[in-house]
Amino acid sequence: MNWLLVFVPIAIGLRFLLPDAHVLIFFAACLAILPLAGWLGKATEHLAERTGEGVGGLLNATFGNAAELIIALMALRKGLHEVVKASLTGSIIGNVLLVLGAAVITGGLRYRSQQFNAVAARSQSTMLTLAAIGLIVPAGYHHLAGPGMEVREGSLSLEISIVLLATYGLSLLFSLHTHKQLFVGNAAESAGVQGGHKVWGVGRSIAVLLGATALVGWISEILVGSVEHTAEALGMTSVFVGVFVVAIIGNAAEHSTAILVALKNRMDLSLGIAIGSSIQIALFVAPVLVLASYVIGPQPLNLVFTPAEVAAVGLAVLIVGQIAVDGESNWLEGVQLLAVYVVLGIAFYFLPEAGR
Repeated sequence: MNWLLVFVPIAIGLRFLLPDAHVLIFFAACLAILPLAGWLGKATEHLAERTGEGVGGLLNATFGNAAELIIALMALRKGLHEVVKASLTGSIIGNVLLVLGAAVITGGLRYRSQQFNAVAARSQSTMLTLAAIGLIVPAGYHHLAGPGMEVREGSLSLEISIVLLATYGLSLLFSLHTHKQLFVGNAAESAGVQGGHKVWGVGRSIAVLLGATALVGWISEILVGSVEHTAEALGMTSVFVGVFVVAIIGNAAEHSTAILVALKNRMDLSLGIAIGSSIQIALFVAPVLVLASYVIGPQPLNLVFTPAEVAAVGLAVLIVGQIAVDGESNWLEGVQLLAVYVVLGIAFYFLPEAGR
């Protein structure tokens, strides 16, 4: 898809020359992100050959989420807290349902069944459960504490954010040091040749990751600037846009890479990308945004998500835990993940603005 790189300057040019052509800008930016995501995926796969599936998946999740973090920080500066929360929710459910579902289906169509480390997958699904708890508790407090207690929601969210960040840091210690053998994957045994081609060096892989991430961040900013106007023109609500449209586009890097490695029967890396990205959004990006809001935002951000957002995350975590428990996947399990995503998408599409 390298020929689609021509849409990178097209999207940038439209943004400055025709700033009111929101629909054209939106579709040009979408097409521009696709090849950039492909280069992110290629660099990550080469890096995983050098470092192992665990580190490769973590790096892809980190660089894939960099654009989302940048966009969220910009929205935070403008006080668009509901947009930030909706995009966080969409990223979490999009990665574990859409990205993982698509990867499991495509890999399952080529291989009758695919194996992965069940212990590592259970560990990741447990971290996802913790992420759901981190969203449920502030929302539960909001609805149970009663009127007049909103003043404490900021302190509650801040303290929970610190706990989530500490837990995420310890999870990295677990997966990258004390129990790294669970996250290595079979592909780490490669002798340095991938598909008949020499594997990139670490320096080249990181340079491509940095360059592609910078461009993805720039194009994503352009895209988000036009997505609300485009959604209005297409008859979509801001709820649906935040949770699904923005999240799908923001996760383009994870989409392409997770599917690519699943087709090569590397499900440990595919799961590490899809589930690891959701974990990073919930346990790192969201708490960082809460802390940053005390510095750059007009007012502090809290972790009080709407009942619809909490329910969506809870249901996504539930189905992923069921699929990851046995260490084996097939195409039907991918269909099940996508079915849950479509059902949630239908519900959010019909959810009125007041439903937030």
